[in-house]
Amino acid sequence: MIENDFFRALADPTRRAIFEKLAAGSMNASALRNGMEISQPAMSQHLAVLRSAKLVREQRQGRFVNYEVDPEGLALIAQWLAKYRAYWPDRIAALKVLLKDMDQ
Repeated sequence: MIENDFFRALADPTRRAIFEKLAAGSMNASALRNGMEISQPAMSQHLAVLRSAKLVREQRQGRFVNYEVDPEGLALIAQWLAKYRAYWPDRIAALKVLLKDMDQ
């Protein structure tokens, strides 16, 4: 299931930081490592997890590889979250009623 991969990938603070950097724009692994205390092999492993979760995609340009956020993966997660979007307005309305009743 893609949502399991998504949540597992972003559960790690280092991968969240990498994802946030890529949300600002495409960059290679060396640029991603700037400001982070992480080895090249560790960066490669983190990027592999993010790619596997379809959060990041790579684009080869000659001998360089640039990484960027994968909008298709985000669309899958948005579809999954949409199931729960309809649930919350009813729950919030019920909570408001409960709180109003408690105030009286």
